[in-house]
Amino acid sequence: MLSGGGGLTRLLAPAFVAGAVLGGALAFAVTGSPDKSAAAGPRKSDLATRKAAFRRPAQVPFPADNPYSEKKRALGDKLFHDRRLSLDDSISCASCHDRNNGYADGVAKGQGVPGRKLARHTPTLWNLAWSRQMFWDGRARSLEEQVSFPIENPDEMAQPLPDVIAKLSADPKYVRMFAEAFPDDPHIDAVNLAKALATYERGLVSPETRFDRWVDGDAQALTPNEVKGFDLFTGKAQCSNCHTGWAFTDSAFYDIGLKGDDRGRGAVLRISQANYSFKVPGLRELSRSAPYMHDGSIKTIEEAVRHYEAGVVKRPTLASDLPHDLKLTDTERASLVAFLKTLTGDEKPKPPEKIVAVSTAVTSPAVAVSSVAQDDKAFHPRHVKIKRGARLWIVNNDSRTHNVRVFDEKFEFDSGAQEPGETIEMTFPATGSFLVFCGIHPKMELFVDVKP
Repeated sequence: MLSGGGGLTRLLAPAFVAGAVLGGALAFAVTGSPDKSAAAGPRKSDLATRKAAFRRPAQVPFPADNPYSEKKRALGDKLFHDRRLSLDDSISCASCHDRNNGYADGVAKGQGVPGRKLARHTPTLWNLAWSRQMFWDGRARSLEEQVSFPIENPDEMAQPLPDVIAKLSADPKYVRMFAEAFPDDPHIDAVNLAKALATYERGLVSPETRFDRWVDGDAQALTPNEVKGFDLFTGKAQCSNCHTGWAFTDSAFYDIGLKGDDRGRGAVLRISQANYSFKVPGLRELSRSAPYMHDGSIKTIEEAVRHYEAGVVKRPTLASDLPHDLKLTDTERASLVAFLKTLTGDEKPKPPEKIVAVSTAVTSPAVAVSSVAQDDKAFHPRHVKIKRGARLWIVNNDSRTHNVRVFDEKFEFDSGAQEPGETIEMTFPATGSFLVFCGIHPKMELFVDVKP
């Protein structure tokens, strides 16, 4: 048994011995079969069910502490395109995130104010409202938090935030726009700057494509060859193990076997099991956002598909969700590429004029339990209540390594690498509501209400 700060106790499989017996038993009762991983082979379901998993949502999620407003979005739009955010007024956010290049920049490695090549490829900004953990390595926990990174990074915009605020404060138009966007706090400061830019970026929702029309019932929107590609995407090629949901990403971090010594998420989490892991990018508007991968090393969609057939570097951290020994015929590969191209619209893309916003606040009722299971990249149940000081067991019934984390002013927690079969014990020392998530698969979220 290993103990650590913040009420962590780790118990090892296979028996879930001692105090973990109760927690483990309850967790298995909740989840059923423990192995639903890619290792068990691609899941096959009826076509309607597979299509429904990729249906466009009607609303855009916004956090409760930064709700949507049109004036905030307009302010964020102006800031996004303002070169004064950079040290020498030479580049804006839009300089590197160009709408016509899929909100990327069209080159393998961009460059900032100093003119040096950046360490990684510029990622797309489409559909980040549904994402978790920003940047390729996930070092920012929200869109609001990510704002300061490119502005202050000496290799990018290279300008301290106080200097940015001083520039904007000297502009009467910005003074008025900030006051209108934040009537309860009409100040030009770093917090409101971040909220405005994050609001604009959450509104970067990719446009409808033929694929969406097909999902919604237009059987003629895709060709038979493209439908075959969808079958491969959700079946034999196992792309949908990671490229899930309408935005085609689970926002998790995986080692997909690219060459190089960039540790990615492993360096951020300080967990060797997450070395060489990078965030799964969304695939919407894919044809416009080449080159691909965190290092910009792959030039075309076909090259990306071939990587999973013959380019994967074998190492211990390689994601188990990847297909093993994938072999596609030339016809199958062409069908898969044809399908992927249906995720790009026929017209020049632009964000929607009207945003229908919904709050991301938790609405499901809390369940009183002492044990929670992890299975298939999810917590079961997802909303629980316990008493302050009581033990909460989290049992890894999954086939993947997880990293249980809490960031809160009342309580911070980091389990380190929680391997399959291990049980983590948590004890919350304060009352309140806490978000527990996995640092490797951040859409795994557990909401914990701690009562006196």
